[in-house]
Amino acid sequence: MNPNIGITENNRQSIAMELLELLADEYLLYTKTRNAHWNIEGGDFHSMHLFFELQYRELSEVIDKVAERIRALGSYAPASLSSFLNMTGLTESPMERNDSSALVKELLEDHEYIIMSQRKSINRFTDLYLDSGTGDFISGLVEKHEEMAWKLRAQLQ
Repeated sequence: MNPNIGITENNRQSIAMELLELLADEYLLYTKTRNAHWNIEGGDFHSMHLFFELQYRELSEVIDKVAERIRALGSYAPASLSSFLNMTGLTESPMERNDSSALVKELLEDHEYIIMSQRKSINRFTDLYLDSGTGDFISGLVEKHEEMAWKLRAQLQ
């Protein structure tokens, strides 16, 4: 049964497509953060291992919220790595170094990509698709990524 929530079918589908791309970005960032947690090396191993664990746990919650928002709009959230790789705007790159500086820089760039891409979508959700709920939801995610990016950036000081 389709939701009767005051958003047209076409708008709900458009919103869901954009959220699917966000879900793919979030999942790839989560995987890259897990990679950092598993493979960090260096004198700061212990503290960075714990730091990356905190970050991937936060991303796990974000992923769940994005998928649930997609479901609340009446669409299905994919759960396959191939679908995520086809939809993401992020890139996978071979790990050249496992030190905290290299890992933090890459993760920071990915958070900033998500921040910038989602900041652009807030007004589209609210004004074009007439869905202030998703606009507010995305605003909250941008704030979460800004906080996570700040913590990554602080590691580079």
